[in-house]
Amino acid sequence: MSNLWDERYRSEDYVYGTAPNDFLLEHAADLLAPLEEAHILCVADGEGRNSVYLAELGANVCAMDISSVGLAKANKLAEQRGVSIQTEVVDLTQAELPQNHYDGIVAIFCHLPGQGRAHLYEQIIASLKPGGFFLLEGYTVAQLGRGTGGPDNADLMVSKAELERIFKGFDLQISQELERDIHEGDRHNGPGAVCQFIARKPVQRQQSYQFSANRDKASHRMRYVEGSAATDGECTLCKGPLTSDD
Repeated sequence: MSNLWDERYRSEDYVYGTAPNDFLLEHAADLLAPLEEAHILCVADGEGRNSVYLAELGANVCAMDISSVGLAKANKLAEQRGVSIQTEVVDLTQAELPQNHYDGIVAIFCHLPGQGRAHLYEQIIASLKPGGFFLLEGYTVAQLGRGTGGPDNADLMVSKAELERIFKGFDLQISQELERDIHEGDRHNGPGAVCQFIARKPVQRQQSYQFSANRDKASHRMRYVEGSAATDGECTLCKGPLTSDD
């Protein structure tokens, strides 16, 4: 597979252009705005058009792809734009991502076989920090036969139903399938049937317990308390007794 993509990217031209994906362009600034030093991962970013754009917005970006040729062009593009990115040559169907590491993960037209795709999604869930976002755009099976971009194998396509099932514990912001005009280089050019998805990993809740004792009855009770407030460093088992109303 790496030879196929290396050959595709060997041209001096940028196969999918140097401008960022339209869906990413529409939402990236808002997603990054609350973050001071965002650490973002772009998977299957090829020649780097999306990772370089995110770096221009001030993010610390890692671009992963199976093609060393594509990532060399990504570094070249970053240098031309006056930014820097980290690049890693990785087979995403087997990648092991660092846990609770990224503030956001971006997958633009990352088309993997079903089993490899499931592995990557599992890694993405573990690798996002609580509150981190996942943004994806990819072709659906409705794109097959159009000749305007994407693979010709249904097993490589993405779907709204699959994403909602796998990321069911996430807070969904956008989850839709639609047709839109795509003009991103020579290979994505014309009407395309796509899935667009943005979801956030839920913020972990604080867990605490409270105890009370009744010396006359030689009994005690424990209550589990869940909330999103940050701890003040005091042991949560020592917040005071339960009242008679608890």
